[in-house]
Amino acid sequence: MTAAPRILPDTPYNRQLAENVHPGHWINPEPLGRYNLVVIGAGTAGLICAAGAAGLGAKVALVERNLMGGDCLNTGCVPSKALIRAARAVYDARTVSEFGMQDSNLAGFDFKVAMERMQRLRAGISRHDSAERFRDELGVDLFIGKACFSGPDSVHVDGKTLQFKKAAICTGARAAAPAVPGLAEAGYLTNETVFSLTELPLHLAVIGAGPIGCELAQTFCRFGSKVTLIELAPAILGREDRDAAAILQDALIREGVDLQLGVKISAVTSKGSRKVLHLEQEGHSLEVTVDQILVGVGRAPNTEGLALQTAGVEFDRSGVKVNDRLQTTNASIYAAGDICSAYKFTHMADAQARILLANALFKGRQKVSDLIIPWCTYTDPEIAHVGMYEQDATARGISVTTITVPLSEVDRAVLDGATEGFARVHLRKDTDRILGATIVARHAGEMINELTLAITNNLGLGAIARTIHPYPTQAEVIKKLADTYNRTRLTPFLTRLLSGWLKWQRG
Repeated sequence: MTAAPRILPDTPYNRQLAENVHPGHWINPEPLGRYNLVVIGAGTAGLICAAGAAGLGAKVALVERNLMGGDCLNTGCVPSKALIRAARAVYDARTVSEFGMQDSNLAGFDFKVAMERMQRLRAGISRHDSAERFRDELGVDLFIGKACFSGPDSVHVDGKTLQFKKAAICTGARAAAPAVPGLAEAGYLTNETVFSLTELPLHLAVIGAGPIGCELAQTFCRFGSKVTLIELAPAILGREDRDAAAILQDALIREGVDLQLGVKISAVTSKGSRKVLHLEQEGHSLEVTVDQILVGVGRAPNTEGLALQTAGVEFDRSGVKVNDRLQTTNASIYAAGDICSAYKFTHMADAQARILLANALFKGRQKVSDLIIPWCTYTDPEIAHVGMYEQDATARGISVTTITVPLSEVDRAVLDGATEGFARVHLRKDTDRILGATIVARHAGEMINELTLAITNNLGLGAIARTIHPYPTQAEVIKKLADTYNRTRLTPFLTRLLSGWLKWQRG
């Protein structure tokens, strides 16, 4: 069996986590004939594939070489959102005077306590993804070790061969790093190592102003680090609605993040225990000296060591190649999650795993292209989106009507002191059909679900207009979008017609 990886720092909660997701005492079972499904990788997609198939009566083997729960549990969604919540509490304490509290002294903030809270919560959540649960409660044959294909219908792991009718590749992706001279030698953090910090960096450089970079830049700035956020593009969050990204950009600057946009990192050097980033922009150069560097510039698929060629599975730098039904070039092998998806979200891996089960085990015909995929960047304010952007519709030759309601027009947002943001929908012109939507608000990730439900079920804004929303809530902004659409239907001709009817009624 693969040696148990160390989860740093060595604390009671991290030892508890390790015992759940990679127990050192684990003994792999003996393979029992041909499996209905062999799943490689125990991240979100793999766990759902294994649990779902076993729950339906399939004979399932699950193989994991590292930590069960994958990135989401161990180095992604769970730890990052725990720290984001802590940072939000710190920010709220700093800005509390508006609500009548006069003491907003943050001298007592303890980074180690915030990290310990994250470790405690993560360890507790890990029980759901634990090795023992999958073996004892779900009846899955769990193998901890490195898997590689030994043929088109077999997998080799820990000296044992697993024969399968179908297989699922769910090995995920890892943090990528830019090819900057000296970066590797100087050393850097990624999402896989930043949550092991025991001391708050005095000065942190964050490379990449995508979702991960923006989330962690704001978080560490709120904790008290000096943060420099570096991005090659001229703006943050390049794929998001420009108005939405501009609101967040202003918030980051206001909170003290040093934004270096449109710059290239020519090299990284060391100066004692510190690191120096050499930046270039339009012929000008700048040096930024920091204590730590955090890289958040994308993901690389985990294809190494799987012997995919042996199984006849094609792959490239983007990952395993699949068709719209998640089938690889070997008809018996499927893939789901970050290893094959352009949308590297936990909820996307979840949705793809469900499609994989239907198609691989029950000859289903479900398609990934039918999915309506929302996403959210968990900054403050959050930016959530679903469906098309206006430029997407235009590129497809679809005429759109765009409606925007600022949060400053929503009473609850005013009362909460959270007017920075908006809700926006793109409609097919002359209809109430929703093509896409963006929400910028403190809890936009919670609010986008109503619009996602509407798009998924072909419900227009008219259906939302007929739905009673509690007052006062920030989500009322969605009802206001629908009311605004209804007012657009009140044409001058219809207004005259109604006015005439009412005048006649008075007579």
